[in-house]
Amino acid sequence: MKKKKVATDGSEHARMSNDLAGVWEVALSDGVHRIEFEHGTTTGKRVIFVDGKELLRRDWMFKLVGKETFNVGKSETKATINIDAVSGFAYEYTLEINGKSLKKYMENRSKVTSTWVLNLDGIDCRVVLEKDTMDVWCNGQNIETAGEFVDDGTETHFTLGDHNCCVKAVSSGKRRDGIIHALLVDGTEIAECTE
Repeated sequence: MKKKKVATDGSEHARMSNDLAGVWEVALSDGVHRIEFEHGTTTGKRVIFVDGKELLRRDWMFKLVGKETFNVGKSETKATINIDAVSGFAYEYTLEINGKSLKKYMENRSKVTSTWVLNLDGIDCRVVLEKDTMDVWCNGQNIETAGEFVDDGTETHFTLGDHNCCVKAVSSGKRRDGIIHALLVDGTEIAECTE
């Protein structure tokens, strides 16, 4: 995911600064995080904002290329912004998550998590299942669950407000497809979304 100079993207920082160089949206279990990077190519200034909060600031850097590493989200996932010179005074900005390009990280993430977006009682809910640990997250909170084995697989039960929820894990019957996870809310299956 290569980013060149970005003029504006509608965020507050874009209106306040001409140095906005890159904006990325990163989906983690605890939510979708917005990363903004400002790079002053004359002063070497580097500023990183995560979800609108300033996380890192370096005002005078003599070296204009390099990398900045920081943590994102409740799990403190490692993120790195790489700053590379392309030609003359043009720069390229790439984001890595856990040592992988953002694209590769998101491709891998879709294999290890399932995500559902639904509206319950007027509240938008983003439910994420981490398949390796069977942890369930809703809108950034790790949800208490109870797991049980059933005839055709496993069920992970939890509640959201007054709603009974269950993630069913059943074999697809095909080795290539592996285990299929489905979210049921009050007995109704919710379609999985792709992030």
